[in-house]
Amino acid sequence: MGIPGSGLAKGLAVTLRTMTKRTVTEQYPDVQPELPSRTRGVIGLFEENCTVCMLCARECPDWCIYIDSHKETVPPAAPGGRERSRNVLDRFAIDFSLCMYCGICIEVCPFDALFWSPEFEYAETDIHELTHERDKLREWMWTVPEPPPLDPGAEQPKEIAAAQKAADKLAAQQAKEAEEAAAAQQAESGQAGEAPQAKDAGEEA
Repeated sequence: MGIPGSGLAKGLAVTLRTMTKRTVTEQYPDVQPELPSRTRGVIGLFEENCTVCMLCARECPDWCIYIDSHKETVPPAAPGGRERSRNVLDRFAIDFSLCMYCGICIEVCPFDALFWSPEFEYAETDIHELTHERDKLREWMWTVPEPPPLDPGAEQPKEIAAAQKAADKLAAQQAKEAEEAAAAQQAESGQAGEAPQAKDAGEEA
């Protein structure tokens, strides 16, 4: 058994320690909190990247994403080509009264059309107002922060590595073509210099 009153003494000791420390309470809403860039506040839609693949709606565990679309025929890009069809987005809405903020829709989107925004002040008195249509979701895109820089020891993204490899290959090819062109020009100038000497030798004979 412990000493009687030891728990009370420990509690009072904690109280005394905290009484001498500076207050860290944030005076919200007068002072806005500094949230991390990856805070799951609200979801923004970058409509131009959406191809209506429906992956986000199918993978959503709450079925809170509503998408409507129609097909349009695209004329051939070149004469003699065939017409193609593409999906056109008519409606994209998210019901945040059902959303559990799991982020699966953002993770499965293959075309980077959905992003997290740290904004969280969108409470409504009417639950129906929590269904944000695509115009409202587009407005949230302006509040999406820039992605944080990679760690110094992080692996370079595959897209950047592939682009750098292609750029290096193109630069090497251009350098090789420039060397060949310089060599050909030097050879032509050498032949042009030998021709007058041969002509002079013929005149002397």
